[in-house]
Amino acid sequence: MKKTLLVVCILLGGLSLNLQGQTLTEKNNSPEDPDNLAKEYFSQIMGVAASATTNTKLYQFVYDWIGTPYRLGGKTKRGIDCSKFAYELYEKVFNTSIGNNSRNIFTQVDPINKDDLKPGDLVFFKIRSRSITHVGVYLGDRKFAHASVSRGVMISNLDEAYWRRYYFKGGRMLKADNENKEGEEDVLHLN
Repeated sequence: MKKTLLVVCILLGGLSLNLQGQTLTEKNNSPEDPDNLAKEYFSQIMGVAASATTNTKLYQFVYDWIGTPYRLGGKTKRGIDCSKFAYELYEKVFNTSIGNNSRNIFTQVDPINKDDLKPGDLVFFKIRSRSITHVGVYLGDRKFAHASVSRGVMISNLDEAYWRRYYFKGGRMLKADNENKEGEEDVLHLN
């Protein structure tokens, strides 16, 4: 009888220590600020690694527009095209005005390699054309947000065969440096 009581006490003690350990682990893993919660949330719903979600405002903007139908020349939630989507995003997230069509926007960027893209950079495509016909905003983990003709504002993967086929270049916005007397341009830092 004493052996059974001893075994029960040991099991209960072990269970108690295990539960306390789990509680401490949960407290240590819980985010301490709302930005961490937002990053985790956007990471899950957009399929982008939490470590890549550096700009919560960017992901919130994209999330708010997902599902908006495509409309050529549109610039509202009733309908928007790819260049107006990029324009609105840059206006609201980065307080920066950019061009009003994909070719014009491309003239305002510093071209960069696909492997050097960072969240907020632009991605350009030549779809069945010799000219740039489509623009999106890079989110990280090879994902980008854009207004697609067939599905409206959505997130796509640069590694999908369609996008790989028509990908032209990535670009990082340039910002004129008013204090630079030589007229050189500096890259706009998005993070």
